Amino acid sequence: MYIGELATRTDTSPRLLRYYEEQGLLCAERDSNGYRTYAPSAVDRVETVRCLLGAGVPTRLIPLLLPNYAPGQSVFDTPIDPAIRAELEGHRQRLYERQVRVSASLTAIDNYLARTCTDTACTDAVSATPAETA
Repeated sequence: MYIGELATRTDTSPRLLRYYEEQGLLCAERDSNGYRTYAPSAVDRVETVRCLLGAGVPTRLIPLLLPNYAPGQSVFDTPIDPAIRAELEGHRQRLYERQVRVSASLTAIDNYLARTCTDTACTDAVSATPAETA
């Protein structure tokens, strides 16, 4: 199938499919006129890549996981190499640390706004953009 059909079947833009190919997440053959052609298994591959991305796995780690994955099998039921597991655990820890920092920042902003503004006029002034206040 050509890239347009794969894009339609997976609800993924052709541009994103080309990006997946550049990152080594998807393979395409070239026909005689140079167009990309994909095997039927590419549909499952794209869905797996999107599932992993949706779970927060970075594109640099996905190629390490895909060789262990068999089409039709849940990607989350696939055994992984201990080194890859360690990479994923490290990524998870970095995400958790970022989440903690963002949560603390949101709490600080909420507290600041609650202490400094109690009337509508003040709320409007705080929410105005710099261009609106100039």
